[in-house]
Amino acid sequence: MMMSLFLPLLLVSVLFMNSFSEVRGRKWKGEGTTQNLESIAIGRCYDYIRIVNPAVGEKNCSEIWEAFKSAFINKDPCSILPEDYELFINLSLHTIPANKSLFWENNQLLVNSFADRGRRYMSVGDTLFGFFGDFLNWCGQANSSGLDYESCPTTMECETNAVDSFWRMASITYAKHSSGEIHVLLNGSAVGGAYPQPSFFADYEIPNLQKDKISQVVIWVVDDIEGPDLDSCGIHSVKTLETRLKTLGYNVTCTDNYKSVVFLLCLDYPDNSKCALPSF
Repeated sequence: MMMSLFLPLLLVSVLFMNSFSEVRGRKWKGEGTTQNLESIAIGRCYDYIRIVNPAVGEKNCSEIWEAFKSAFINKDPCSILPEDYELFINLSLHTIPANKSLFWENNQLLVNSFADRGRRYMSVGDTLFGFFGDFLNWCGQANSSGLDYESCPTTMECETNAVDSFWRMASITYAKHSSGEIHVLLNGSAVGGAYPQPSFFADYEIPNLQKDKISQVVIWVVDDIEGPDLDSCGIHSVKTLETRLKTLGYNVTCTDNYKSVVFLLCLDYPDNSKCALPSF
């Protein structure tokens, strides 16, 4: 009789301990550090300086990794500041060609395709420092030299997390080193407006543009091929952006559904009426 009572109690105890371990291991709501992060990051660094953009010259990719890691290792993952990445930025910094900067909101994959890894334009993700961390996730743990592969804090849990602070520093640096004619690609089908506020572009890039280095700001507002037309030049949030930039003294132009970008989108929607070409 005692054995029959003991077994259910033991089972409940094991299940409780397993559940407790999972909760204890997964402290945050976000995804944990990308597996093989070090190998991916160092590999990307070599890929960039050897294949993608060898014009940046020689870089010490192992040293860049160590500087990157030192920004968040052994620290509370909710206490990481943009300036913690300063050494990483200094080691990975390179010239951004004039007239090739491409800022964006709500259309990252489209921007990646349009920029063509820096061949056509150079978005923040096409710089070495941006390429290094693009689409990756990471965080450390307080009083530990290891990475947290179980979970990392989301923006909702704390804004000063390792990834958000990284991109704030990257955005600030990118804006400061942009020059000539700069371009802004916005999504006219985005719910909430093509120019969201707050956002990286509104809060970290525009304030750090160097006015004496910028000749013109070219805005492109492009709708999704199968999406609604919610925002356009001269109205709604785009008008807010245009007004802000003009007030700051910039020469601004704006074009709806810029053909080059629309043609790129049409590769995936060749039969859509918006993608019909005239007969020759």
